[in-house]
Amino acid sequence: MNLDKVFIVLSHPEESRNIGAACRAMANNNIRHLRIVGKREDYSDEKVRILAIHAVNLWESAEFFDSVKDATADCTLSAGTTRRRGKKRKGKLFFPEEFAAKAAEITGNSDKNGGNVAIVFGNERTGLTDQELSECTVGVTIPSSNEFASLNLSHAVQILCYHIFREKNKNEHGYTPLPLSRINSTVETIADNLQKIGFFSITGRPDMENFWRNLLSRSAISESEAQYIEKIFTKAAGLATKKRVNDSLAADKFNKN
Repeated sequence: MNLDKVFIVLSHPEESRNIGAACRAMANNNIRHLRIVGKREDYSDEKVRILAIHAVNLWESAEFFDSVKDATADCTLSAGTTRRRGKKRKGKLFFPEEFAAKAAEITGNSDKNGGNVAIVFGNERTGLTDQELSECTVGVTIPSSNEFASLNLSHAVQILCYHIFREKNKNEHGYTPLPLSRINSTVETIADNLQKIGFFSITGRPDMENFWRNLLSRSAISESEAQYIEKIFTKAAGLATKKRVNDSLAADKFNKN
């Protein structure tokens, strides 16, 4: 996924502050290209900046067009967002995660290869008109409650941008869960230290090891967590041993006196 080939298009947004909030949503997800169907002078620069905060550069570099067709002319795929279905509202509507996967295929991973992709959002009150949606090549919908289906413009932008961003980074994890071979080492450390302090007899060790192995594997712990657990049990055993030695020395001293 090449995020530099993803374009957010806002068609005739009514509220200047929503543009600012949309800029912030885009920046949260490393999406940098904003296009607006309308005229810059129709919007309050001050109100946009209030909610854009540190993403105001996206507003400053935004491009303005006369129609959705013009705003997406250089794109291979343009997705119109809509919650309404109907004969004139596209046949199949992608869910955000489905569209993100399709966008990844089209944009590719290189600046030289791949095509541009646009996500088009309609006016806050009316959404995209039938004509505007017809100028898009596909439709995408965000599932929401039937009792209150309408989303704020910036919220819709955030959801689509987030799915695009997650698709870009889908192979990245916050941490790598440990394999059983590494977990076994932690289990051995736990059992060794419990045995040092006399927590169980030698015959009870296998059951204790199985308990910890099963628990830690289900927890999908990280390397840093494994090391922390090992330190806890090692320190506990060390303190217990130190206390025994001190108690023994104190007893010897008492007996000599």
